Amino acid sequence: MDTHTGNATTPDGIRLAYRDHHAPAPDAETTPDSRHPPLLLLHGLAGHMGEWDDMLPLLLADGHRVITYDARGHGASTRRPPDMTRASAVRDVTTLIEELSLPTPVTLLGQSLGGHTAFLTAAAHPHLVDSLILVEAGPAGPSPDLPAEIAAWLDSWPTPFESLSSAAAFLGHEAWARGLEEREDGHHPRWHRETMLAAVADLAARAYWPEWARVACPTLVVRGARGTMRETEMAEMARRAQIRTGRPPQSPPQPQLQSQTLTEVIEDAGHDVHLDQPRRLHAAVRTFLAARNTR
Repeated sequence: MDTHTGNATTPDGIRLAYRDHHAPAPDAETTPDSRHPPLLLLHGLAGHMGEWDDMLPLLLADGHRVITYDARGHGASTRRPPDMTRASAVRDVTTLIEELSLPTPVTLLGQSLGGHTAFLTAAAHPHLVDSLILVEAGPAGPSPDLPAEIAAWLDSWPTPFESLSSAAAFLGHEAWARGLEEREDGHHPRWHRETMLAAVADLAARAYWPEWARVACPTLVVRGARGTMRETEMAEMARRAQIRTGRPPQSPPQPQLQSQTLTEVIEDAGHDVHLDQPRRLHAAVRTFLAARNTR
């Protein structure tokens, strides 16, 4: 695996830390980039790009070029951006595509808030997106109680954590602990509370069904059986996609279906499907993308 680490700068001056991973070419004449669209992975609220580490070798083994990054306000990216709107998150995706000169269209794989950003990007820039994989992410809303719920969750973190093991025990997975910053007094989150609340302010105010109606590319929606995404939201996404495409929703995907929304539920997984069941999620992603490549 060849990995390049760098920073991209957005039009409003925000630094986005990223890692660009290349799989070894299977032979001298075929490169991974020529066989598959690049994969851009988007983490959720209060997360970091290292959350994808369990899935990364699996995706690289399939021959993908994979780009991970810390969203604005998170991790090694600019910690306190003045703009945390949904529109700014979409601009960040287009900035990465442009600065890395990614061959377009790309595939976007996003979890939670990252998945929300992914489908907004596909709606606003359809020429840039080949396909979407949304994990525990959809357009439902408005959610006026969301900021208070997020604030209560963040305030429950007993920071600083004394050790990474205590952080992993509290947060539920060691990948969350790896996203912490070590200081003299312990391990701290690499985000600020006010910035995280600003990131969900738009979601509190409105739903995004109009944007969902503009998504034209094939989409896989994944829900954890024990996750927070409502089954009714996923069903409504598929129903509206059926109206948009004139085709019935199907799961698992079939090779001849090129522009509809497919759904899958991952058992024994919560909201963090990519952490709870990375191999099952990879299997769903691989099947979906393999069907796309037969077109």
